[in-house]
Amino acid sequence: MLIYIIKRIFLAVLIVCVAMLLLLSAIHLVPGDPAGVALGPRATPEMREAFRVRMGLDQPFIIQYVKFLANVVTGDLGVDVWSNKPVSSIIGAQVPHTLRLTLLGLGWAVIVGIPLGCWSSIRPNSWIDRIVGLISVSAIAVPSFIIAVYSLLLFTVTLRWFPAIGAGDKGDPWDQFMHLVLPSFAIGLGWVGYLARLVRASMLETMGENHIRMARAYGLPTAKITYVYALKLAILPTVALLGVGVGGLLSGAVFAEIVFARPGIGKLVYDAVMTRNYPIVMGGVLVTTILYAASTLISDLITAALDPRVRENL
Repeated sequence: MLIYIIKRIFLAVLIVCVAMLLLLSAIHLVPGDPAGVALGPRATPEMREAFRVRMGLDQPFIIQYVKFLANVVTGDLGVDVWSNKPVSSIIGAQVPHTLRLTLLGLGWAVIVGIPLGCWSSIRPNSWIDRIVGLISVSAIAVPSFIIAVYSLLLFTVTLRWFPAIGAGDKGDPWDQFMHLVLPSFAIGLGWVGYLARLVRASMLETMGENHIRMARAYGLPTAKITYVYALKLAILPTVALLGVGVGGLLSGAVFAEIVFARPGIGKLVYDAVMTRNYPIVMGGVLVTTILYAASTLISDLITAALDPRVRENL
């Protein structure tokens, strides 16, 4: 298990390094002069050159990449172009908002998706199974930003059940929760469909095992067979999917934060891209990549702990 953990940690670090290499390459491939965009058309050549030196854009590509990784190790993500504040403090203030949104969206998916998959597997090809399948496919097919817009129109504008924009009052946890309901629903609904279909497939396979047939022969209740014996084995692929799901929820959080005007890493990076604020872009993508790599690492370790066969495949 120790060797497996070391390999997975090394792979997670490698993913982060490759992601930052691709991001830095993409920044250099974007047409236009970053200094001209940031400073405006009235900037003199001297001002633009000073900006390039300050941002390190005058150095070779590989030097910029190595320096960025070296600074990351020490916790230095650079300085914001406009406010001269440390990027780490700016991003650190936005991380809790994105994490709350992502975790609540994941909660929606787990609480709704897993029971739907179990109910669907108990009676395959029945009307319940077909309704769950229709709901699952529909949830997967509709993009999160479409769900965000229509949920905002329905539950806020028409029914007025939930607040429209913002993150809520800092001193009022209930108000913050009410502001989280619709955004988390928008990004989590699609993963309800993914989890429901995966749990259904895993449960149908597990229900055919000998120990499940033996439990039925002894006359154990269907609910106990489903949730106590079968779900323990069928949940393993779901645990692995949840790690990937965090990455999908983080990408969906960008649209939710924009539509609902919420603070967060996604909206921060979006605004930084529009203004060519590269230190914020690099820092935001780095933190998002680390969160994604950490979530997949945790899910893989949990899966390996539950199923020793997984350790032999890496």
